[in-house]
This record gives sequence, C-alpha cells and structure tokens, in this order.
Amino acid sequence: MKFRTLGRHVKEGTKNLGRNGWMTFASISAVTVMLLVVGAFLLLILNANNFASSVEDDVEIRAYIELTATPEQQEELRTQIENTPNVESVTFLSKDEGLDQLIDSLNEAGSAFESIREENPLNDAFIVRAASPQLTESISQQIDEMPYVESTNYGQDFVERLFAFTDLARTIGVILIVGMMFTAMFLIANTIKITIIARKREIQIMKLVGATNGFIRWPFFVEGLLLGVVGSLIPIVVLGFGYSYLYSAYGSQFETLFFSLLTPFPYIWQIAALLVGIGAFIGVWGSVMSVRKFLKV
Repeated sequence: MKFRTLGRHVKEGTKNLGRNGWMTFASISAVTVMLLVVGAFLLLILNANNFASSVEDDVEIRAYIELTATPEQQEELRTQIENTPNVESVTFLSKDEGLDQLIDSLNEAGSAFESIREENPLNDAFIVRAASPQLTESISQQIDEMPYVESTNYGQDFVERLFAFTDLARTIGVILIVGMMFTAMFLIANTIKITIIARKREIQIMKLVGATNGFIRWPFFVEGLLLGVVGSLIPIVVLGFGYSYLYSAYGSQFETLFFSLLTPFPYIWQIAALLVGIGAFIGVWGSVMSVRKFLKV
C-alpha cells in the first residue's frame, strides 16, 4: 500500500469519527470504561499475587512438642521430621523463645505476659519449612501424626482464605472484562454500521468507478482502530497518575499492615502497552464485524 493511499485512509477514518457524533462518543466511552476496569483489575491482581507470594514465602509449620517429651525424644522427632520428603529445614524453638516472640508481636500489650515467664506454659516447637509452599499442608498432616507431636499449625485458615479470595477476584474480573469487551465491540460495530449506511451512495459510486474492496474497507478499519486506541488513552492517564499517587501517599501505610504495594514502574508502562493493544484489537474487530455484515462490496 502506497504512503499516499494510507494517508487517505487515515484521513477518511478520522473524518468518520466526527461524522457519527454521539455514537463515536458512546463507543469511546465504552472502551474507556472497559479498559479502566481492566487496568484497575490488573493492578489489583498484580498486588494480590505479590502479597500471596510474600505470604507463601513466609509460610512455616510449627510442630508443637508434647510437654512430657524428653530431650532424647525431641531429638528423635527432629530426625524423623528432617527425613520427611520435601522438608527444607527444621529449627528448634524453645518455649522461652516462643514466649519472647509472643511478647514482641503484641508490642506494649505483650508486657502482661512477663509474669508467666517463670512458669511458662508454652510448648517447645520445631519450625519446619517446606521445599515448596504448596506442599506445606501435606507435610503438616504427616508431622501431625508423628509421636511426641501435640499439634501443628501453619496459619492454614488465613492462607486458604487468601487464595480463595484471589481466585474469586480473578473469576469475577474475567467475567466483567469479557462482558464489557463484547459491549464495546458491539458499540463500535454499530458506529461503523452508521457510517456505512450514511455513505452508502458514495460507496456505490466508488465501486462503479473501479475502487477495490480493500480501498473501500480500509477507512472503516482505521476508524475502528482509532476508536479503540483513543478509548485506551484516558484509562492509561487515570491509572498512571492515580496509582502513582496512591503509592506515594499511602504506600508506607500499607507496609505497616504487612503489605507493600508494587512500585508503579515498570508495571504502569506494561499495563499501558497492554491496554493500547486491547483497545486496538477491540476497535479493529468491531469494524471487521460491521464491514462483513453491512458493507456489500
């Protein structure tokens, strides 16, 4: 395709945006809202996955030893745990060390537990780390059945709820995105349809004087592409400035909640490129649907 011909197609496609007025506005708005949701959802999932990964890295099993177990029995238990498949490390935690951790975790309120130090009721424990976080549950179950083990704990309720929430968020997000993508493509297809109907006589004349099918169709493809790309610009700006502000203003507060936000860059650039690509795809696909159905050339 010659550069002059390409320029003509771009010019005609741009003109079509102005000809359709409110339909152009509706199409761009639909793409904008859809991509805003997609971008926000991606940022949410990226941060949720980062949080889940950090939680996974910190997951450890606490195997509490029976109070009646002798030092020899504790050592026997340690050897048995170390010989369990997929166990990465085993560390002994005395009940005094456990009490120190409890007091430190409660900050000022922890001082109330100083009074029980002489008659410490806590159990000695082994801190066990699995070779893979996904194996934690099965290893915990194996350790729980060993002699001299009173109980095991790895924060299973919190971990399971976290992963359940992440999976639910992904599912809901995908359903919303797919539904909004179809809505945006439908509006773009109708916008192109209006352009085709309005220029029906002009198209017929072009065909009579020898214009090829591609020559007639290309401006409509360009129009759809522009609708999608223009619709992606606002979400990129809103998400870029919005997330950067959130990170700079509240990032430190999130860290106090044992959760750190991902730094804006390079993720904003990656999401921006993805949003432009999705917008362009939706626009072109919407125009293809409309051209195939309504443009009889």
